[in-house]
Amino acid sequence: MPVTIWAPVDGTMTGVSETPLWRKVQSFSGVTPRSRHGHRAVAIRELIIIFGGGNEGIAEDLHVYNTVTKQWFLPAVRGDIPPGCAAHGFVCEGTRILVFGGMVEFGKYTNNLYELQASRWLWKKLRPRPPANGLPPCARIAHSFTLVGNRCYLFGGLVNDSEEPNGNIPRYMDDFYQLDLQPSSGARCWSIPETKGGRPAARESHTAVAYAGRGSPKLFIFGGMQGRRLDDLWQLDLDSMVWSAPLTKGPRPLARSLHSANIIGNKMFIFGGWVPYSEPAKTKGAEWICTNSLHALNLDTMSWQDLSPEEPAQGHPKPQDKPPQLELEESHPGGPKPRAGHCSTAIGSRMYIWSGRDGYRKSWSYQVCCKDLWYLETDRPAVPEAVLLVKSTVKMIHVTWRPLAAAECYILQIQPVSTQSAQSGSDTQSGAAPSTGPGGQQGATQDSSSGVNSCDPLGDTAAEKEVAGAQMVAVENEGVAMEVSNGCSAPQEGRSSEGPAQEETDERHYSLGQTASTQSALDHIPAQPPPVGTVPSSGEHSKDPKSPTQQGQSEDDVWFDVGVFKVLFSEVTHYYLPADEDQETMATTSRPNNTTERKLPGPQDYEGREQQELAPGHCYRLRVAGVNTVGQGDFSPVAEFRTCLPGFPGAPSAVKITKASDSVHITWEAPPSPSGRITEYSMYLAVRKGRSGTSERPGQMNFIRVYRGTKTSCTVGAAHLDNAHIDSSASNRPAMVFRIAAKNEQGYGPATQIRWIQDTGKPRASSARQDPPAESHKDGADSSG
Repeated sequence: MPVTIWAPVDGTMTGVSETPLWRKVQSFSGVTPRSRHGHRAVAIRELIIIFGGGNEGIAEDLHVYNTVTKQWFLPAVRGDIPPGCAAHGFVCEGTRILVFGGMVEFGKYTNNLYELQASRWLWKKLRPRPPANGLPPCARIAHSFTLVGNRCYLFGGLVNDSEEPNGNIPRYMDDFYQLDLQPSSGARCWSIPETKGGRPAARESHTAVAYAGRGSPKLFIFGGMQGRRLDDLWQLDLDSMVWSAPLTKGPRPLARSLHSANIIGNKMFIFGGWVPYSEPAKTKGAEWICTNSLHALNLDTMSWQDLSPEEPAQGHPKPQDKPPQLELEESHPGGPKPRAGHCSTAIGSRMYIWSGRDGYRKSWSYQVCCKDLWYLETDRPAVPEAVLLVKSTVKMIHVTWRPLAAAECYILQIQPVSTQSAQSGSDTQSGAAPSTGPGGQQGATQDSSSGVNSCDPLGDTAAEKEVAGAQMVAVENEGVAMEVSNGCSAPQEGRSSEGPAQEETDERHYSLGQTASTQSALDHIPAQPPPVGTVPSSGEHSKDPKSPTQQGQSEDDVWFDVGVFKVLFSEVTHYYLPADEDQETMATTSRPNNTTERKLPGPQDYEGREQQELAPGHCYRLRVAGVNTVGQGDFSPVAEFRTCLPGFPGAPSAVKITKASDSVHITWEAPPSPSGRITEYSMYLAVRKGRSGTSERPGQMNFIRVYRGTKTSCTVGAAHLDNAHIDSSASNRPAMVFRIAAKNEQGYGPATQIRWIQDTGKPRASSARQDPPAESHKDGADSSG
């Protein structure tokens, strides 16, 4: 059984839960698609993209649902927009979506192939070369279309052999095609692979999934329709191209069609569809109905598991005693209502389903399409990335974190760092010339294995020792995609910096494939989290900070709850000390540890707990974990941040980049300066080569100063841009890295780090130019005045 959400979780996640839980999305906003069946869905990060289907006409719009914000929206698509279709093939590779075949109107099928670049919402009609050994696939519906690596596999379907415009003579297909894709965009050619062994019979409305957990990748085909429902399972080894019917254990699902199949972990989940049903009392004999049964096949052990909400007599679904009602938004006690022709897709450890035909017998001639959205919770949330710094003040650290697909809330914990621990990073460099970054942070290091950043004081000179604060902003303007994070150190000229002194942030986590010249496809979502409230609750209990090593615990084992949050950020001003023994025992024993669905924590878990305020100029470690009704996930890597000391300037904000043909113009707003006016700014750029002779380590960046002056703007020319280091360490988004820091009479404050997203597929026109001479790196180089 999964662990409870209130206990600390150690080790790695153990895979799919044995008791997955259905959850209905009770409320969402935006332009909701009309109910339908025969549609398809794919997932890109936390987005569900739905296309096609029909109910009183075939739908043409492309709908997107954000599972984090619970918003539907209609993207502004352009290009070769395909007509609406139903029962089509729909697959996704990265941010590229492919659509093949389907019904465009009654009796009229198509074999057209379209590609959607979701980073730009750009449609393109593809014309791959036909096979060398046969004809290309004919127009069809209800086929399977499965992506494996850089290839798609097409199997079966239903064709219309009628020559009459309104006629329909169906024919089941058993042909098998391979489509070779080009990198990033386009398709090369169709081919007809030579396969061995017996092969599946002709069919339509089946499912096909790919799995490569153990050994060679395999294609699994289950069920479908060939005049009757099928319950056979086939696998194709994609290395040897040998078909086989694997032996399975456990209760095999009923024969079915128009069901869904999704891979989560090492299991294939089969949900819904049309299944046979016989009533001996009726003379009509066999009939068929929709079902809401759920089965899982472990693809490593080939064992079936029945996860259905009910176990009807003799394994058959229970018929309904009366026609359906139209109150479709009511929760079903056993999960979603029976349905077929729905769409489903997996995001992380969740399986989402939406709409579909209702679950009642065809003989009633009565059909309603559902308009509900459900997800199956199969596991605890995954491990989050380290928390990111937004802003720190004298007594507050504002942090944010990226969303997890399967988290309903997040537990944030904090650990004070002793003076000895905070100083250990600089001790390793005592007696040596300091390695500094923007703001002059001395000895700032980042341990890539643990995610812990040191909190050594900043100092561009010996008199400039402390950091005043840190701030992060994420902006995108004039089509220039960039990520901005503050609290970094400012390197001395020619020195190296081991990455940012604080964790970088990427507030554009909702965007898809940003480039230097392309605005995010999802720019309707705000770049920063809205200032909504938080819901505190309990996490892992820890020891009193005055005696962190009691009961044999070391300081590194002691963590304190900040709270439980429904949002993706927290302004941390205090943390909770552990409850006394009586309170903790009472809280623990009152929790339903043995219930199937675990209650999420709430404010009541912190009632009566003492609070500890953050101290100025102190270092703190933070970590976050996701929570859902299955349990609490593992904690993120640790990030380390410092509260501010009074007097130093803040980090420059409101950064904007304007791109020219061979240069960029960068502007910013002056930060607050408690100790008099800003005397100067310094702009630094990470470059490919170190000029100081220092040895480079993995993750290390070398900075040069490209501007020093009093104005809040500068221009960086091609000579410097051509020598810029392209950093690919953050979420596989290549970017140039700039840092800006302000100075007052106290010294340099924290730096703003800007990651200017680059399109590596389009090399710079001037990339062949020679590196600029070292003299050009002096004060005022490439400044705007």
